[in-house]
Amino acid sequence: MILLLEKWQKLLSSSGLILKFKLAVTGNMVLVLVLSMLAFDVSCTQAFLENGNRIKSRTFLSPEFIMGPGSVESKTYYDIDFPRGHIALKSFNAEVVDQAGNPVPLFETYFHHWLVGKYYEHRPSDRNFTRNSGLCQGQILGQYFGLGSETRKTATDIPDPYGIEIGNPAEIPEGYQEKWYLDVHAIETRGVEDRLGCIECRCDLYNVTNDEDGNPIKPDYKGGLQCCYGQTRCKLSRGFQGGKRSISLRYTVKWIDWDSSVIPVEIFTLDVTDTGKRLHGSTGISPENGCQVEYAVESCTATNAAGNGCVDIKRNNLTMPTGGYVIYAVAHQHIGGIGSTLYGQDGNIICTSKPIYGNGNEAGNEDGYIVGMSTCYPEPGSVKIAAGENLTLESNYNSTNKHPGVMGLFYLHIAKQAPNMTFSHPPMHESIKGTTTYAWSIVVFIGLAVTIAVAVHFWLKKRREGGYNPVPK
Repeated sequence: MILLLEKWQKLLSSSGLILKFKLAVTGNMVLVLVLSMLAFDVSCTQAFLENGNRIKSRTFLSPEFIMGPGSVESKTYYDIDFPRGHIALKSFNAEVVDQAGNPVPLFETYFHHWLVGKYYEHRPSDRNFTRNSGLCQGQILGQYFGLGSETRKTATDIPDPYGIEIGNPAEIPEGYQEKWYLDVHAIETRGVEDRLGCIECRCDLYNVTNDEDGNPIKPDYKGGLQCCYGQTRCKLSRGFQGGKRSISLRYTVKWIDWDSSVIPVEIFTLDVTDTGKRLHGSTGISPENGCQVEYAVESCTATNAAGNGCVDIKRNNLTMPTGGYVIYAVAHQHIGGIGSTLYGQDGNIICTSKPIYGNGNEAGNEDGYIVGMSTCYPEPGSVKIAAGENLTLESNYNSTNKHPGVMGLFYLHIAKQAPNMTFSHPPMHESIKGTTTYAWSIVVFIGLAVTIAVAVHFWLKKRREGGYNPVPK
């Protein structure tokens, strides 16, 4: 540690680094060093221990789907490539790529959402779909993994010693196989007249009057999933000519073999539009039945602008059927979103998740698009939700302009037990002996690193989370 500190001192003095001019270059390196230092010194924090070489990883490619200017792909693919056996899933990351494997930017193909779920199959006509632990009705929002435009920069890692258990022979019905499906909803915006209107699924731009099932769309429904289903097409700019292309979802799954050291987590999907009602025998979406999935943000008036700065706040109270420790949490919002917060019954914050907006032209940093969501990884065993606890979910959107078809979802991973907390360094009274210089080196190092890290944090926050700006035309 002393040698490391001396190297830092020499580096800073010899190179003449001035923080305000070099912050952008050193920021990420400093943050990594700080996190590494803290992880080394406080080894009882078990998040992100990599299980050594136990972690397995494979990258797969979904079936291709053909996209032309303004077209919409909304389809479910069954029996996709997926890890098999009794295992614990540790992460699922994905991105949209073209036929050559190049990342496709959101301003060309907007991924409204992708969902990955599990089912048991005896034969193609005999499928039993499973779902996550709640809270919505039927198969609504029952996926194990699912994101949208924020896919590339949203962490999905499940920290040790936790994992999502799949492939348990005791849970697979006799004569059935465990399989996985992928549901995709993509909108090609090359050449469209109104890019934002297309990705918000404004009905007038799709020229539809009936939904996918042939039911008339209500006059007050101005935009959302009912208007941009598969094979519809968003209005193109006059005279635009463009060809079709093949794209796919490239996804990487990490897992470990299941054993008694893994603590299983349950997946919960919360929806700010959940009515709380469950009509008998109804598993679909209706105005009175359960999760509505989407809602509209109306534009603010002059009075609202003066009062709350044009922020649409939607809140809902939800009751958790079971309890446990929060391991991971993240929100899902659409363009215009400015953050979502989940509160416990006591009013304390369980997690606040904020969108990261891009400010460039490259894939993963598209200007005006949500390219990531901040996540919450509480200290293991520190945040507990009780069975029957009433939670409050709040979803906030900028309402300077109207936003139809937005979402306010919150994903939770909950474990019924906390890990055994163990310390790998000796008890304090033993480690103090003969280590005064070592201790002071740590103090100085942390002081230096934290000072820089705080500055970097605010710089990165300003650069990457500077707030909602409209999608460029």
